[in-house]
Amino acid sequence: MQVVSVVLYLILAPFVGALLDGFDRIISARMQGRKGPPLLQPFYDLAKLFSKQMLAVNSVQMLLNLSYLVFLAVAGAMLFAGADILMSLFILSTADMFLVMAASSDSSPFSTLGAGREMIQIMAYEPMTLLLAVGFYLATGSFQVVDIIHMPYSTVLPMPGFLIGFFFVMAIKLRKSPFDLSTSHHAHQELVKGLTTEMAGPTFAIMNIAEYYEMTLMLGIVALFFINENWWSWPIAIVACLFVFFLEILWDNVSARVKWRTLLDSCWVVTLLSGGLNGLILMLIR
Repeated sequence: MQVVSVVLYLILAPFVGALLDGFDRIISARMQGRKGPPLLQPFYDLAKLFSKQMLAVNSVQMLLNLSYLVFLAVAGAMLFAGADILMSLFILSTADMFLVMAASSDSSPFSTLGAGREMIQIMAYEPMTLLLAVGFYLATGSFQVVDIIHMPYSTVLPMPGFLIGFFFVMAIKLRKSPFDLSTSHHAHQELVKGLTTEMAGPTFAIMNIAEYYEMTLMLGIVALFFINENWWSWPIAIVACLFVFFLEILWDNVSARVKWRTLLDSCWVVTLLSGGLNGLILMLIR
């Protein structure tokens, strides 16, 4: 079953992420009073990008982008295989560093600025992601995902603060407003898009596929809060993932971009108040 889960994740995650991206565009358009693109528009975009000539600012950018994709795939595969969630989150952080290096590998001021802002975002959300793994250990006594999902209760019950903190972090990881400092998916930044400014054609397509892997991984972690040994927890987890994803879209469309200092301060405050206090309570009741 672990092998089947890994294979399904590696094959289906890009398709699931692309469909979610299509829903994101449609829902965002409806919120803004527009019709929006068709549901399969992300697939059309990928096909168009792969059909273009291979262009890269240097020979190492494609390698770094591929490394970003591979590390995200490995991080998600570990999660869906039921392995160590702490190691999965460490690999996820390593993937982010390859993205920063890919953006810093050219001389574009926009890309370099985007890479610097991505580093700030990593500093903002990294404490929460690592604290999340500690929270699962305090609530279940194990870092292993397979042990977490076979608990007699859903971990959201002892870990509501961690879920709130992770919801906050997801907006940064998915690069949605108000925390889309390094790059943005909005149309007003189509020409100058931060760390992806110099990415085009197949290089940019690989970046998009990596983001679909990351999107599926993020929702997999959300599902981890709700899945337990009972079969009916799985449909509840799916509904919870869709609801959280909708809230992220709503937050994206009703908020404006904040400054980097506001991002850093607010994320650390949420980490301390939600994750820190929740972790302290778990330590006291153990």
